[in-house]
Amino acid sequence: MSVLVWLSALLAAVIVLGGLFLVATANRLDRLHVRLDAGWAALDAALARRAVVARAVAAGALEGSAAAEVRRAADAAEAAPRPDREAAENELTKLLATIGRDGLPAELADELADAEYRVVIARRVHNDAVRDTLALRRRRKVRYFKLAGTAPRPEYFEIIDPAP
Repeated sequence: MSVLVWLSALLAAVIVLGGLFLVATANRLDRLHVRLDAGWAALDAALARRAVVARAVAAGALEGSAAAEVRRAADAAEAAPRPDREAAENELTKLLATIGRDGLPAELADELADAEYRVVIARRVHNDAVRDTLALRRRRKVRYFKLAGTAPRPEYFEIIDPAP
């Protein structure tokens, strides 16, 4: 009888330790999803700032159809829903790359370079959070016990990096 009690205690300990391990994994996954949301918020803010700077460049330094095209691309990038955002941001990046920085006022050129640099950094932070979250979500224990819950599967945000 003492062997049965000992085995029951051992089984209970294994179940409790396994449960604690699953709870710790679920907490880590939750923290990664919070990091993912913060990364997207920072990326969204950086993209919005770049659109504002692009409009300022269009208003202050460009003329005619080039200015209208940059304004239209900036508006489209800001208004695009998330699934279509990459294409709209890529178009804005391509248009901004065609602008000669030497012809811009120094303050505007610096502001544009800073906005583009912030987009690059924010995109890397967001994509790092996506990579880490997906790595944990691919593990068997997360899939078998459905530890991700109803959280949507994170997606990378891939756009063209502006030339330095």
